[in-house]
Amino acid sequence: MLNNPDQIILWQYDVIKINATLAFTWAVMALLVCGSYLITRRLSVDAPISRFQNLLEVIVVEVNKQIGELSQQQPERYLPLIGTLFLFIFASNALAVVPGFMPPTGSLSTTTALALAVLIAVPVYGIYRVGLWRYLKQYCQPNAFMLPFNIIGELSRTLALAVRLYGNIMSGTVVAGILLSITPLFFPIAMQMLGLLTGTIQAYIFSILAMVYIASATPKSKRNL
Repeated sequence: MLNNPDQIILWQYDVIKINATLAFTWAVMALLVCGSYLITRRLSVDAPISRFQNLLEVIVVEVNKQIGELSQQQPERYLPLIGTLFLFIFASNALAVVPGFMPPTGSLSTTTALALAVLIAVPVYGIYRVGLWRYLKQYCQPNAFMLPFNIIGELSRTLALAVRLYGNIMSGTVVAGILLSITPLFFPIAMQMLGLLTGTIQAYIFSILAMVYIASATPKSKRNL
């Protein structure tokens, strides 16, 4: 039984391959885009507000609150990235309850891509907020001797982000598959519920850690408040 969607080739032409990871990633992206369009095309400020708009507002408010508490800054500039990371990871993990769906977050290539997005976002936000020179000086703190160690630390935490998410999602998929083959009734249902909870927690942890890394590179500055 193949538990890694990278190993399932759906279409191939010469060296070009489309595996299950790509297909399921595109499916999640399409679902989020279509869902966002359908929810936001008729936004209302007056009652009655649709339940989906109400749910979206709750998510946005809560994500804004978490960003503000972590960064002690205006959360709006970080909301698009952190909110997108959370929704993509959450949707990918939640859809694992659908028969035949393999979460793209169960692929190391997907989690690595997400971690690389965070790796790029950290200096982008940092330079935008404090300037190029001040941001680069952070790598030489407390002295220039620490430069290679700070760079290694930056890369290692990116690797840790990718591996942590991949390991948790992949292990849950494997355990659910084993229990399904042994006890096909009760335990799979319980494991799916546990997997849904774990997937939500993993989406939250990944997003929170991404914001922590960004906040560490964007200290409060009176010039940018």
